[in-house]
Amino acid sequence: MSAAIKITRIDHAPAELRALAAKSDDAGQARRLLAIAMIHDGVSRLDAARQAGMDRQTLRDWVHRYNHAGLDGLVSRKPPGARAKLSEAQMAELRELVIAGPDPNIHKVIRWRCVDLRAEVTRRFSVTVPERTIGKWLHKLKLTQLQPRPYHPRKDAAAQEAFKKNFGASLKQALNGCTAATPVEIWFQDEARVGQKGSLSYVWAPVGSRPPMLRDNRHDTAYIFGAICPARGVGAAIIAPAANMECMNLHLAEISTQVAPGSIAAIICDGAGWHQRGGDIKLPDNIVLLPLPPYAPELNPMENVWDYLRANKLSACVWDSYDEILEACAEAWNWLVDDPDRIRSIGTREWATVSV
Repeated sequence: MSAAIKITRIDHAPAELRALAAKSDDAGQARRLLAIAMIHDGVSRLDAARQAGMDRQTLRDWVHRYNHAGLDGLVSRKPPGARAKLSEAQMAELRELVIAGPDPNIHKVIRWRCVDLRAEVTRRFSVTVPERTIGKWLHKLKLTQLQPRPYHPRKDAAAQEAFKKNFGASLKQALNGCTAATPVEIWFQDEARVGQKGSLSYVWAPVGSRPPMLRDNRHDTAYIFGAICPARGVGAAIIAPAANMECMNLHLAEISTQVAPGSIAAIICDGAGWHQRGGDIKLPDNIVLLPLPPYAPELNPMENVWDYLRANKLSACVWDSYDEILEACAEAWNWLVDDPDRIRSIGTREWATVSV
């Protein structure tokens, strides 16, 4: 039988050890503290071990650790577990692979599934794991499944970056002829179709389920012509039966009434035909247009406004008449403009706050 190991540390008295055990969130450490306190009080090693739920040899090991490291030596240690299948560099490579997405010509799939990634991990790293392990790795890498945002195949990322970088110069060119003392407001403008055949929004639901949501299948529609000025937290809109130049002129006239007196509004909008200068467009004296690059809806925060209104006001609705659609559009827009902080939160873009 091994000889008993003497407790050499005198940092804590038995009463103090018991008090620390009562406060400890580590149940194992608490038992060890109590066992050592009993030994300090003269209780036999065998009785101390039994009352602490361990054998004498285990208690002897903990006494060694206590003598060497004090209270920290009694903390429960997590087992190291199995050796990681992939190194940190390989996990980083896996994350980049998932974010980039598969190449249909190479991987023969258009989206990654766990079974596809399992095969790719085996091919790249010569490591074979179950599919559920791939899922655990993806969560560990802070990845989840999200609804992709569609974009046009002719989207030019470089042109978008150039637009943001050169926004100040473009704005000055659009304001050519205005005096330097004229205050300038940055507005964003766009249109959204709202109708009986509406969109569905995300809802909370049990994992693995597919919650039902009401959707009308008829086709009566209206259009909200909307614009916001994030700096002032204001907006201007009209509701129209179509998206055309006539309705655009009505919207420009409405925006003109909301521009601060003595200021000029630079309206950033996409390249739709009814947004183009010339032709039948009628620009009020206090408005200039600044077109976005082609196929660049990401630069227009009005897209986020429409998503916000659809998710919170214009989804899962059934409208039996056109007038009901108009009423719903008006209610949703008024709800937005009654919250200037929300407009600022959704619409503010750092690149569009250049002083002129």
